[in-house]
Amino acid sequence: MTRASTMKAAVFVESGRIVLEDKPVPTVGPRDALLRVTTTTICGTDVHILKGEYPVAKGLTVGHEPVGVIEELGAAVTGYQVGQRVIAGAITPCGQCHFCLGGHHSQCGGKMMGGWRLGNTLDGCQAEYVLIPDAMANLAPIPDGLTDEQVLMCPDIMSTGFSGAENGRVRIGDTVAVFAQGPIGLCAAVGARLAGATRIFTVDGLQERLTISKGLAADVTINFKDDDPVRVIREETDGRGVDVAIEALGTQTTFESCLCVLRPGGTLSSLGVYSGKLTLPLDAYAAGLGDIQVVSTLCPGGKERMRRLMNVLESGRVDLRPLVTHRFTLDQIEEAYELFANQRDQVLKVAITP
Repeated sequence: MTRASTMKAAVFVESGRIVLEDKPVPTVGPRDALLRVTTTTICGTDVHILKGEYPVAKGLTVGHEPVGVIEELGAAVTGYQVGQRVIAGAITPCGQCHFCLGGHHSQCGGKMMGGWRLGNTLDGCQAEYVLIPDAMANLAPIPDGLTDEQVLMCPDIMSTGFSGAENGRVRIGDTVAVFAQGPIGLCAAVGARLAGATRIFTVDGLQERLTISKGLAADVTINFKDDDPVRVIREETDGRGVDVAIEALGTQTTFESCLCVLRPGGTLSSLGVYSGKLTLPLDAYAAGLGDIQVVSTLCPGGKERMRRLMNVLESGRVDLRPLVTHRFTLDQIEEAYELFANQRDQVLKVAITP
């Protein structure tokens, strides 16, 4: 059957407007792969784009979390076949530059966030089709036993959250605090548990998220509307503080709180995207003399990262399907954005199916 020459795609028009439009199906270059998207989702970064808080070109197709089937392969792509189920990470590194070969795939090309191309500098995946650049570095086959929704968190949310624990160097027996229990914070708590943490505090203002957190990884949940999390964590650790504090929201308040609950020599692992000026309070930072480490992470990508994350899911040690709380078709994308952007109806993540 001949493929149509046009497709439906969610397009950034202007601040406050992402709409469904018809666009040409992408043309496949030698190193590319064309995916027929079967499931995707909306990220908090997409909401920043919608609100005009993160600049992208008008007419860009948004979205960076693709699950799909290979529709067409570039002439130079080997090792894959048409019809194969695959995912690609939100970060799509070239795999060849100095930064990729040095292990910093997210900063591909030597530009800050250079590896984030889908829905940023290239058309993304909230569409019927998406072009994956450098396909041999980025396509990861989906094991037959895993569904689309099981792997939907891998491209971004799971990879980002887990990296908070990994870059924070969580060790066996560690005590960890995770501030904010949105999808990334929930995955950070799960990642800390997998890395060996034996006591995990999670903090949020929504009780339903704390309930999910308790079911996934948390030992102690704290609703900041009811208690001061810094006081509680300090008391619960006999004044010692936590080994690793993970910031998963991107605010001055949560950043400071992470510093305040750290033990001397502890690590603040920052996942949040900050806007405006971020300051280091003198007392919480121990005047720079507390051997505190502050590390930041952009979602790791590439096919090997995706393979490893799917291994975790296939093992049965983690089930992130509870994070998908709402489902829409691509035709309902504007309705999905309205719900997700306004955080209505206890939404965590939405599944979009073209």
